[in-house]
Amino acid sequence: MKEPKSPMGRMWHLYKMGGITPAIASMLGSSNAQQMALIRAMSREQRKESALETPLAEMEAVVFDLETTGFHPYNGDEILSIGGVRIKGGELEDAEPFYRLVNPRRSVPKHIVELTGITNEMAEQAPDLMQGLHDFMDFCGRRVLIAHASGHDKQFLNAALWKTSKIHLTHRVLDTMMVAKWLEPKRASYGLDELLEDYGVEVTVRHHALHDSVMTAKLWFQFLRIIQSRQVVTMGDLYAYLSR
Repeated sequence: MKEPKSPMGRMWHLYKMGGITPAIASMLGSSNAQQMALIRAMSREQRKESALETPLAEMEAVVFDLETTGFHPYNGDEILSIGGVRIKGGELEDAEPFYRLVNPRRSVPKHIVELTGITNEMAEQAPDLMQGLHDFMDFCGRRVLIAHASGHDKQFLNAALWKTSKIHLTHRVLDTMMVAKWLEPKRASYGLDELLEDYGVEVTVRHHALHDSVMTAKLWFQFLRIIQSRQVVTMGDLYAYLSR
């Protein structure tokens, strides 16, 4: 039987002969195939984990933030940078924080350059999405993810995971904005700037993925003290209140 000449034909031929791994390797190159395999394996392992019974005082999590070229991951916008810090309970872990620039393979809009400080030159020299995503997922492991106004970040992570690995995010995500709405239902604003000011968290650099991650972590620590004072003990307990 002759091997097909087209890339898709060769991929299907490899799939039938040896399985999906050599097929992916043929299409993407062995390095990208290995990165995809790791991301998919971590996703499978994450589905086995249940963080709901974990006491919040012991919960291991990654507080993260993304900077992006815009707000529409399914209409051309891309991740520009990823930042994150590991925490356990109410403290930052000693582990080195995570920060990566990502090459969006498109121009960075002028207003995003002004907002984030990430120039087209910086973006062009950055690793590609697969590498940045692989490194971030490796940094997260099986930990819970925490972000402020997480809908934006989840959309971009899901789009990136699907684009690179054909999977969706399986980590539990805790949104500090939703927590703030539960703690203070009558607040006028739940923006990160206002919450940082009101909860006494020092503002360093805004719209920088790593700095925003650190500040959000410190905001979460403030929230955690109040949550525990209300006798909310586990992640499952907190989810129950947030879903009301």
